[in-house]
Amino acid sequence: MQVFQSLDEIEKPFNNAVITIGNFDGVHVGHQALFSEVKKRARSIGGVAAAMTFEPHPLRFLKKNNPPPLITLYEHKVELIEEAGIEVLVCVPFNREFAEIEPGRFVEDILIGRLGMKIMVVGPDYGFGRGREGTVEFLQNLAKSQPFEVVVLPWIAVMGPDGERVSSTRIRYLLKNGEVAHAALLLGRPYHVRAVVVPGRKRGGAVLGFPTANIVLRDEICPASGVYAVTATHNGRSYKGVANIGVAPTFGDGLFTVEVHLLEFSGDLYGQNITVDFIERLRGEIRFDGVAALAAQIRADIEHAKGLFAAP
Repeated sequence: MQVFQSLDEIEKPFNNAVITIGNFDGVHVGHQALFSEVKKRARSIGGVAAAMTFEPHPLRFLKKNNPPPLITLYEHKVELIEEAGIEVLVCVPFNREFAEIEPGRFVEDILIGRLGMKIMVVGPDYGFGRGREGTVEFLQNLAKSQPFEVVVLPWIAVMGPDGERVSSTRIRYLLKNGEVAHAALLLGRPYHVRAVVVPGRKRGGAVLGFPTANIVLRDEICPASGVYAVTATHNGRSYKGVANIGVAPTFGDGLFTVEVHLLEFSGDLYGQNITVDFIERLRGEIRFDGVAALAAQIRADIEHAKGLFAAP
């Protein structure tokens, strides 16, 4: 996949570009449906399957004092879009000037003039440009006088007899409430984070008998406090495990941590990168009467997780 970090890097329009545009936070099943349609339409006209996204996420630019956490950091988002089969990704630096661009100029000068767009694929509530004035209706009207076609995909729904609208907002809500298994259905994969292992409180192995890899999340969403069944990948190898998120109230120091205990692993992970997939929340965070009671519960959590991993 070709990745352009700004519009200035594009030297000439692409051949019959079919384009979808969005933040694509999470690259969830709704985004994946857009990408599939883009690829199908590109094949039908012998064109290029392209996507445009923004960095930083517009909400993080517009709400600098209280930006929302991300489902996927930029580097991971690029990887997922490439895995979806998109051929060209244009990442536009999002700033005040770009936020104020007039929708008609954006379509005519940038999408058609610079990118060579022939077909635009969007969702039913798509909006862009100054004040989100560029609605689906606006695009459809503009397409009557400009050389491009608008394709509007319906909402993608999963879960339950009546379905559930898939959106990044919904996924953020589920993750913040610890509903990682539910979020995985909307993402099309488990929610996962990447982080460097850092020194912890040195209580996992020495005190409790369960050594842990302690990680610090950056701008991505941290699931709700509690204990989770997880899988973790390190150096290309996958391990099953359990993770604890929270302040470990049994110890009373109030220090928030994300600690991962890997089953069937021995070694030193300090300073190394791991990827953690959250499979299912096992329980909330509980204060125990002492270390022995906490250790017994951790053993029960591990057996619970093993049962989940063994399930067909």
